[in-house]
Amino acid sequence: MPVATYIFLAIAAYLLGSIPFGYLLVRFFRKEDIRQKGSGNIGATNVIRSGAKGLGALTFLLDACKGAAAVLLCGIWGSHAGTGAMALHDAQALGALFAILGHIYPVWLRFKGGKGVATAFGVFVALAPVPALICLGIFALTFAVTRYVSLGSILGTAAFPPIARVMEHGPQGMLMWVVTLFLAVLVIWKHRQNIVRLVKGTEYRFGKPRTEAV
Repeated sequence: MPVATYIFLAIAAYLLGSIPFGYLLVRFFRKEDIRQKGSGNIGATNVIRSGAKGLGALTFLLDACKGAAAVLLCGIWGSHAGTGAMALHDAQALGALFAILGHIYPVWLRFKGGKGVATAFGVFVALAPVPALICLGIFALTFAVTRYVSLGSILGTAAFPPIARVMEHGPQGMLMWVVTLFLAVLVIWKHRQNIVRLVKGTEYRFGKPRTEAV
């Protein structure tokens, strides 16, 4: 693909990923700034903990959809702009990378966004549905046993690259592999404070009255 096409896809995926649905929904329906609530995070978990469970669920859905849409739309555009499967996979990888970067570092909110879990899930579903659903199961099981959203998110995200790598029909190409690995590391890095609290035993367990960042 021409360099200009790569640049266009990167910008388009970033802008799509940077739509701050959690911030917009809470601002529109509750006339509040979610950044002033709980952890200050714009993601679904903090929206739920602010007392808006329905808006939190919608935030997760929309954040996941924008990640999936970025991958699928970039793949469609790349397959037309380039030739062969490699152009398709490279375009999808580019869409995945910049959609999550847009969510974590949105230009509209001074580059302070969410931690990327929901958007990463949407990206992973678009890239490799079966491995993504397996990782969702890992999250659900971890959460059910521990009640830690953060731990489930970390383990589910970390599991995607190796599972997708070994399974048939997983992400193809070196660029795709590098991107999925980088995104997993980035999402886990955004949870570094949660990891510290998990080690110390002070991390918030979902369902407790205390409002904490995850």
